[in-house]
Amino acid sequence: MRSVEIDPIGERIEAVRQAASAQALLDATCALAASDHGNGVNNEAIACLVEVLGFNNPGAAVAAVDGLIALGPEAVEPILESLDPRNYGARAWAVRALAGIGDVRGLDLLEEALASDIGPSVRRAAARGLGQLRLDALGEPLRLAVQTRCLQALVAGCSDGEWVVRYAVSVGLEGIGLADFNSEYLRAASRQALLGLSQPDGEEVPVVRLRAALALRRLDGQPSA
Repeated sequence: MRSVEIDPIGERIEAVRQAASAQALLDATCALAASDHGNGVNNEAIACLVEVLGFNNPGAAVAAVDGLIALGPEAVEPILESLDPRNYGARAWAVRALAGIGDVRGLDLLEEALASDIGPSVRRAAARGLGQLRLDALGEPLRLAVQTRCLQALVAGCSDGEWVVRYAVSVGLEGIGLADFNSEYLRAASRQALLGLSQPDGEEVPVVRLRAALALRRLDGQPSA
C-alpha cells in the first residue's frame, strides 16, 4: 500500500483559510508562521500570511508579521504587490513587516509611512525600520545614497507630534550613526539630530531625551549605563 506524503505547511495554510472563528484564525496563523520551511521558501505560505494582514484580526496579523519577517527577503515582493491604498489596516501591518525584514525594496514605503501615516505605531515602526536596513550587498555609492534618504526622513521625524515616534527616531538615528560603511557626514548629521532630541529646549519628553542621550553615548563608544 502506497504511503501518503503529508504536507504540513499545506495543511496549515488550509487551516488558515478554513478558520471559522477569530481564535481559530489566530491559532492557525501562529502555526503557519512557526512552520519550518527547510531549505526553501513556500510561496503559498507567504501569500497566505500576506492575506492575513488584511483580515480584521490584530492577533493573527501580529503572528503573520512575525512569520513574514522570519521568511525574510523572499516575502518583500509579495508584500509590496499586495498593497491596497483602500485597506489601511493591511498597509499598516505591511509597514511593520517590511521594517522588520530590513530590505531596501521597502524604503519608499517606510519613508512615506514615517512622513504621513495617521497611526503613531506605524510611524514608529517605519522610523525603526529606516535605521536598520540591511545594505551590505549594495555598492558603496548606492549604500550611501540610501542611508542619506533614511537620514533625511529621520531628521524630519524629529518633529513628529507623538513622543513614541520621536523615541523610535532616536533609535533609527543611532542605527544610521553606527553603520560601519557610513560617511563622516552621515555620522555627524545623525549626531547633530540626536543632540537636538537630547536637550530640553529641543525635546520636552524626558524619556525621549534619555534615549537620544544613550544613542549619543553609543556613537561615542561609551558604556550604555
